[in-house]
Amino acid sequence: RLMPTVQRSGPEEDESSRGGSGPGGPEAFCTPGGGHCCVLRFREETICKPLIPREHQFYKTLPTAMRKFTPQYRGKHLVCFQEDQEGNLCLFAHPLRNSPLDLENKDPSSDNDVHNLQEEVELDWLKESEVLHYRLECSHSNAAPQLTHNPWSLKCHQQHLQRMKENAKHRNQYKFILLENLTWRHTVPCVLDLKMGTRQHGDDASEEKKADHIRKCQQSTSATIGVRLGGMQVYQSDTDQLMFMNKYQGRKLTSAGFKEALFQFFHSGRRLRHELLSPVLRRLRDMKTALEDCESYRFFSSSLLIIYDGDEVTEALCFAHSPSTSCEASSSFSSCPKVDVRMIDFAHTTCKHYGDASVIHEGQDSGYIFGLQNLITIIAELAQTKTEK
Repeated sequence: RLMPTVQRSGPEEDESSRGGSGPGGPEAFCTPGGGHCCVLRFREETICKPLIPREHQFYKTLPTAMRKFTPQYRGKHLVCFQEDQEGNLCLFAHPLRNSPLDLENKDPSSDNDVHNLQEEVELDWLKESEVLHYRLECSHSNAAPQLTHNPWSLKCHQQHLQRMKENAKHRNQYKFILLENLTWRHTVPCVLDLKMGTRQHGDDASEEKKADHIRKCQQSTSATIGVRLGGMQVYQSDTDQLMFMNKYQGRKLTSAGFKEALFQFFHSGRRLRHELLSPVLRRLRDMKTALEDCESYRFFSSSLLIIYDGDEVTEALCFAHSPSTSCEASSSFSSCPKVDVRMIDFAHTTCKHYGDASVIHEGQDSGYIFGLQNLITIIAELAQTKTEK
């Protein structure tokens, strides 16, 4: 049985000089979104993600105006995997300083370990599954609902951990970047993962992968409105259930179906949460303005996360008594934000300032901005909805 245990070697090195010290180390972290990446939790408010050179470069060099729209970068660690005598996978994290030792993780498109694992978790039951509903557990009637893991993410994570266990005998050290955990303040995180833009393949994609991504875009709302659903987790208080949608269901949605999915995401099961819509719209409009000033950037295959707490009782308290980087970064979010909007996943982002860029793009990322404008329009229309469906 594979059960990760947590240990840490040395204090956390915070390259951005804004993190803190505390107990804990890397442990399994099942993300609510729709991605394949093996994400570990370093501390409650920090996650570890495999270091991909292009994504690391993005976080180290991104324009100041974009920082409030991305997770806070908190440095890098070397994570070691070892299997103990009982078959448990033990994870050790070491602060990583500049070293001649070449342990860079390759791009997922060329790293067989990561890429093959991604193919392994493309399971038929996920492609054919319907929307899933899971009831939450409460220890007593007045307790906050207890979050259960998204079954899609949990299945992916089990696959990743199994591969780590198998690889531990051959390669047990990997570089990880430390990023802000965007869901840590929430009792029941409701997360919408959106694939943005009309193009998903990177400039370095093989012809086969390029054709596959083009086909997926053409057969989904990526082509028509520049955005498609990559994953969704939302709490429905009337039934005390979490509803999950994965990327396969997202690809099947029409434009009308996508609009209905957004309605479901902002609906508690009892009412449409109108109070969340204005902050989201302000955030999206500010993001669009910032992106229009990003010369040469292309955010291929990146995602946009919208996050709020499904537990309305504790939602305000979580933000009122916790420091928030998004509060500090955005005046529109300065008064106890109820919802967060961030860009994530930059493994295929490119810019003319990157020395290894194989293609130089000029101007704005029009595909991403097209999707962002359509998303703004849809949510603005949703804000005008009066029904309590």
